[in-house]
Amino acid sequence: MIRPIAISAALLLAACQSGPVPEAPATADLGREIRRAATPDAPPPANRPGECWATDVTPAIIETETEQVLVTPELRDAQGRVLRPASYHSEARQRIVRDRTAVHFRTPCPEELSVSFIASVQRALKARGYYLQPVTGALDEATRDAIRRFQEPLGLDSPVLSLKAARALGLVATDLKDL
Repeated sequence: MIRPIAISAALLLAACQSGPVPEAPATADLGREIRRAATPDAPPPANRPGECWATDVTPAIIETETEQVLVTPELRDAQGRVLRPASYHSEARQRIVRDRTAVHFRTPCPEELSVSFIASVQRALKARGYYLQPVTGALDEATRDAIRRFQEPLGLDSPVLSLKAARALGLVATDLKDL
């Protein structure tokens, strides 16, 4: 038997479902929030009241190629025995595959990063399978690693929580223009 209260509650909840449904957090594009710095040492944009920026520097990638160059060939006798082995010299060359770069992005301000806020970040990341440790409220290495793994497929490879990622996790109020 279905109770009248259950039917009333179901109808009331169905009536609240009007309006557009916001985009799923998994499709947030954090890359649109990133501002590439002109130089790795360039400061972030000036903060307006209530707005904070973080800078993340990606180190340069340098490739080293080593080649063995023959200096003198081996010397053999008539029976094929080695009288003098070959000698080689090593030559190393380096090249920069990717230059050092810096990016700036908006982030929750330091006064917002309380123990309870970090615990909420950990719970949100845990619910999505990124954070596997106990919830402590500490911004430790495991938390930073989980933040990086959450943000990287969304376009920001950084252990610093971006404002857009915090919004995607449902932890920071979203402006209507962001929907």
